[in-house]
Amino acid sequence: MVLTAHGSRDPRSAANTRAIAGHLRRVAPEHDVRVAFCEHNAPNLRDVLADVGDDAIVVPFLLASAYHARIDIPGMIEESGAAVRVAPTLGEDRRLVQVLGERLTSAGASRFDPQLGVVAVAVGSSDAAANAGTARVADRLSRGTRWAGVEMAFATMAGSVPQAVERLQARGAERLMIAPWFLAHGTITDGIAEYARREGIPMAEPLGAHRLVAATVLDRVETALADRLAA
Repeated sequence: MVLTAHGSRDPRSAANTRAIAGHLRRVAPEHDVRVAFCEHNAPNLRDVLADVGDDAIVVPFLLASAYHARIDIPGMIEESGAAVRVAPTLGEDRRLVQVLGERLTSAGASRFDPQLGVVAVAVGSSDAAANAGTARVADRLSRGTRWAGVEMAFATMAGSVPQAVERLQARGAERLMIAPWFLAHGTITDGIAEYARREGIPMAEPLGAHRLVAATVLDRVETALADRLAA
C-alpha cells in the first residue's frame, strides 16, 4: 500500500500523512504500508514505485478527485513504468464528515444550536465536477443538527469564504464557526485561520490523524483489491 499525498512545504502536512501510515501499520499489519509524495517531500512517488512490486496499490491521500488525483499521480505512475493499481480518493466519505463534526464539537459547537451557521472550507479546484462533489459535504455535515445552515466555501476562490458567511447570516445565523475540510494544517489553513481571527469566528481543527481517516484509507484499498479480483 503506497499512501500518496501531494506534499507540502509545511512540515505539518507530511507529519500527518506519516501519522496515518503509522496507524495503518498498527491496525492492518498484513499490509506493507509505504508513504510517498508527489512533490515538496521525500520519498517521491516515482522512487517508491521503483522499490515495490507490481502488486502494489497506490492510495491517493486526497479528499477530492481533482488535478493531483487525475493527472499528477497517474502521470508519475506512467513515468515509473510500474504496473500498479490506483485506489479511489477519500472523497466525501461519511466517516470523514463524522470526524469534521467531532472537530466542530471539540471547538465548542452544539448540534442543537439553531443560531449556529457553519462554513465548511475546502481547498477548491479548477475542476467544477470535483467542487460539486466536495460541496456535498455541507449537506452531510448538517444532517441531524438544528443549525441555521452549513455553507461550502473554497479557500482558493477569492471571496468564497466571506460570501458563505453572508449567506449564513442572511439565513439567520447569529453565531458562526469554520470547519476546514482539510486532512492537515498547512499554508492554506493558516490563511483561513487568519481570516477567522480577524472576523472573530472560531475555527475547528482539520481532520488530522483520526482513526476514521485511516479506516477510510483501508476501505479504498479494499475497493482496489475487489476491482483486481473482478478483473
